[in-house]
Amino acid sequence: MISFAFLALSCSGGEDKKEEKSKVKLKSEPTTKKVEKKETEQLASLTVDLTNKGVGPVSSLDLPETIDQGMAAQGKDVYDRMCLACHRIGKKFIGPAPNGILERRTPEWVMNMILDPEGMVKNDPLAKKLLIEFNGSPMANQNLTEEEARAVLEYFRTLN
Repeated sequence: MISFAFLALSCSGGEDKKEEKSKVKLKSEPTTKKVEKKETEQLASLTVDLTNKGVGPVSSLDLPETIDQGMAAQGKDVYDRMCLACHRIGKKFIGPAPNGILERRTPEWVMNMILDPEGMVKNDPLAKKLLIEFNGSPMANQNLTEEEARAVLEYFRTLN
């Protein structure tokens, strides 16, 4: 009989402790506040970096003052066949707009991005940021020759 009373008291005592624990749990639950994060960083597509040459086969490139119109026409042809699916002149599309690119990037950076987009995204901080900005859509490697890439670059010079 004494053991039954002891058992009854210990069981009811446990319930009080469970209740107390649940009350404490409710009181200590953290409150959630919505904190808005301000975009203080500029978009990668608008960032101007005229010192970064990128990572890839082109380490130095001197552009003549005048545009080679024949090379630019060849570059437009390559661009229309290989690049137009993702890049639109004057507007953001799957990838950034090419016009004005040489006001924001070095010619070497542009050439390296065209020739080795995988290597650039892996090793160049600006290319990494562009990948993030454009929803993780990597630039497709079109396996252009340096001559074709240079022609595309010459075409870009006509777009301003």
